[in-house]
Amino acid sequence: MPHPRFLVVFDADSTLLRNEVIELIADEAGRGAEVAAATEAAMRGEVDFATSLRSRVHALSGVPLTAFPRVIARVEPTPGARELIEAIHSRDGVAAVVSGGFHEVLDTIAPDLGVDVWRANRLSVADDRLDGTVSGDVVDAEAKAASLREWADDRRVPLRSTIAVGDGANDLRMLAAAGLGVAFNAKPAVRRQADLVVDPVDLRELIPLLP
Repeated sequence: MPHPRFLVVFDADSTLLRNEVIELIADEAGRGAEVAAATEAAMRGEVDFATSLRSRVHALSGVPLTAFPRVIARVEPTPGARELIEAIHSRDGVAAVVSGGFHEVLDTIAPDLGVDVWRANRLSVADDRLDGTVSGDVVDAEAKAASLREWADDRRVPLRSTIAVGDGANDLRMLAAAGLGVAFNAKPAVRRQADLVVDPVDLRELIPLLP
């Protein structure tokens, strides 16, 4: 099988997806507004992402696993997501997602959108409820950059043929590692440092960037 021509790695929340999924889960605990404020600070780069994530996940303690179908039903792909992923595949590319969000949601959403490979955090569970902790290492800024490099290496795609797309401060290392780093729907710090800024919140705007 020939190697893919290029690799596109997306952030999930507020990039490939319109939502911040952790806020949807927090709504199930009645703590959506509190978690939303903390998420916004993390995305602006005002606090350490891993520390912030653990604090926000603690606020999810007690949410039952039965809530996840309701959460998944509320997740909205960003306009143009399916069309962009179809365009990636039609040009012999790979579509990937690396997220500070959660496998519990992404494992349903990603394959439905046609994503080829994805990585995210996992939530710990006790007695069929979230216990307020993350299982294993947090997917932070360095883990995102490492995922891009790993997936490119596995598929023999040179880094110059990679594109990274993200919105928050925890995407900056991934954007820097890629051949082209795109700020999409992005916070000011990301807009300043990315190679390219895309303003319309429609992923079809990225199709002309594909090799």
